[in-house]
Amino acid sequence: MKHKAKKSLGQHFLTSPAIAESIVRAGEVTGRDIVLEIGPGTGILTRELLSQAKRVVAVEKDDRLYEELGEIFKNDIRKKRLTLMHGDILSFDLLSSNLKPGAYILAGNIPYNITGRIIRRFFNRERLPKHVCLMVQKEVAERILAKNGKESILSISVKAFGEPHYARTVLRGSFNPPPRVDSAVIAVRHISSNNFEKISEDIFFDLVRKGFSHKRKLLIGNLSGSSREKKHWEGAFAACGVEGNARAENLETKDWFCLAGVANYPQAE
Repeated sequence: MKHKAKKSLGQHFLTSPAIAESIVRAGEVTGRDIVLEIGPGTGILTRELLSQAKRVVAVEKDDRLYEELGEIFKNDIRKKRLTLMHGDILSFDLLSSNLKPGAYILAGNIPYNITGRIIRRFFNRERLPKHVCLMVQKEVAERILAKNGKESILSISVKAFGEPHYARTVLRGSFNPPPRVDSAVIAVRHISSNNFEKISEDIFFDLVRKGFSHKRKLLIGNLSGSSREKKHWEGAFAACGVEGNARAENLETKDWFCLAGVANYPQAE
């Protein structure tokens, strides 16, 4: 299958079966698993997923690719091992393919320009996968795994639900057309929504977004609109062991949960 990539869809087609195999290995896919694949493209990862998984649901937005994939994998579709869907993963409904939160693996070579939106869509209690293995831009992978005081909304969004791991670097020459930067395979393991049993997701992420609203400002300044509020947050910081001169990027995920829990934030029902 040869196609000119659509720039509007951020397409860079994977050409290495070995890389596809490493994505599946990072996902720890077994014959009991159902996998939701984002953008199967030319089908190189789809083929590897089908060799290991019980069933694959592949969502392809490109009209041309959707038609050709249907022909290439017609036997797998007939056997109901592959469900090929024409649509946008950002509006995909799990129920449309009988997928349940916590009962499927999310996999794919995802377009760089929608990585953050994919994370926001699937890292929540309504759509949470049980395991994730994705190819992303190398710089984005490093941001997700951020350490040493370089956290971000993206990294906190992932770490609030699971443990991200850097599986491998993928050089730009493994794609057609080659992107301008290298990529990386990341896996997210031990995924659960247990952290939100008592803390509301909406409240937690509202707090995180407010904390990161002005990156150069101290966190307490971002959270405080008045001297009274500042005093309130100083007490919360002290209770959670957060330094008064901390910036949002300095806090680990556990610190955000602590602040959401002790700063008189509404609790989940």
